[in-house]
Amino acid sequence: MRNILAALTCLVVCLSALTARAADRPNVILIMCDDLGWGDTGFNGNTIIQTPHLDAMARNGMNLKRFYAAAPVCSPTRGSCITGRNPFRYGVVTANAGHMKPEEQTLAESLKAAGYHTGHFGKWHLGTLTKTVRDSNRGGPENTSHFSPPWQNGFEVCFSTEAKVPTWDPMLKPTGKVSSQGWAALNENEQSAAYGTHYWNQKGEIVKENLRGDDSRIIMDRAVPFISDSVKQSKPFFCVIWFHTPHLPVVAGPRYRAMYDKYDLHHANYYGSITAMDEQVGRLRSKLKQLSVAENTLLWFCSDNGPEGNARAPGSAGPFRGRKRDLLEGGIRVPAVVEWPGKVQPGSVTDFPMVTSDYLPTVLAATGHPLPVDRPLDGMNLLPVIEGKLKERSQPIGFQFKKQAVWMTQQFKLLKTQRKNKSQYQLFDIITDPGETTDVSAEHPELVKTFQTELESWINSCANSNAGNDYQ
Repeated sequence: MRNILAALTCLVVCLSALTARAADRPNVILIMCDDLGWGDTGFNGNTIIQTPHLDAMARNGMNLKRFYAAAPVCSPTRGSCITGRNPFRYGVVTANAGHMKPEEQTLAESLKAAGYHTGHFGKWHLGTLTKTVRDSNRGGPENTSHFSPPWQNGFEVCFSTEAKVPTWDPMLKPTGKVSSQGWAALNENEQSAAYGTHYWNQKGEIVKENLRGDDSRIIMDRAVPFISDSVKQSKPFFCVIWFHTPHLPVVAGPRYRAMYDKYDLHHANYYGSITAMDEQVGRLRSKLKQLSVAENTLLWFCSDNGPEGNARAPGSAGPFRGRKRDLLEGGIRVPAVVEWPGKVQPGSVTDFPMVTSDYLPTVLAATGHPLPVDRPLDGMNLLPVIEGKLKERSQPIGFQFKKQAVWMTQQFKLLKTQRKNKSQYQLFDIITDPGETTDVSAEHPELVKTFQTELESWINSCANSNAGNDYQ
């Protein structure tokens, strides 16, 4: 009897220790917008678009003034968030190309193996979600080689689309010819046509319920129960919420469009959809507090690239040159905030260069799990930065996109462009010249030479990874 009691006591102690360790492990939420410009939020100085909840998040957390998407378009950036690797290492180098390879070790897979409850909600864009029916840009029998849904990449609960959808009534569009820039929100009984894509769950089933109205709210209607269920089960959770807002076709509901009724339809839809999305960020933060898990939740927000269009389009790159699809600052520097009560100093601001590839090493460090050691990573652990202990980045950030490449340090940015099979280089001092107005390569020839060598070595390393040599 004494031995049985001793064994039971030991079991209780062990279980208590495991429970305590689980309670100490932070929950992690990665929120990302689609095509939101650096200058499109109140916390970065926008005075038109109302983003009170994101602004509150910035006041309670850290505004990441120099945060970069790993690519100037969406799919590559998304892959970097969950692999810690540059997109050129796994072959998703632009939108609607490639897929998340099964050999990649995703953040969801690592955390799931460590006992986390994992969920993906919103836009996936890292492979097709069906082999049987025509869906979105590539889904269906004709593209089975690119089938790589989130539920095969570590996510246990999913409410996911392959690619873009309208930001209001996401499964529908008006009948007849429509503008790619958006349209007025459909009335409840107005005749409509199918947009051509679906939401899918983790069973590979099409979701058909609760799909009218604001797309950000529809997504959050699935994310909130996932979080609540995780808390009820006393399981730490990893939740990815990838909004479609404000990617084209951008549509705002009547109430949100009315808030910006002095603007034309394109602008009012754009501004209104962002405010509607912001409302859902507020809903999420309130729910975390209600569930008493806000203090132990590492909450990130960013965009996947710079704004669509040109200077006349609604999205703002703020003071930066360039937009979506190029490697100037406006194409890759994006609005970003991190909130972690008790860990991040409220109202803090940093100009430390960060990139979406940093998510994986940072989250694994925060949750106490080791990094993958069998492959090169392009991200670094940002915990010392958000704790105020590190001020300068020693690990450069590399970027590639089509005929452009960049090698970026704390102070300098080498921009390589390919024209007529000839490489041209410009060097910018990003600290003193964030608008990239002055090429200072003639003043720093030795730096240019060093950066060229490092950039080419890194490009070759990425090509070696993409050839599959990391998986051997």
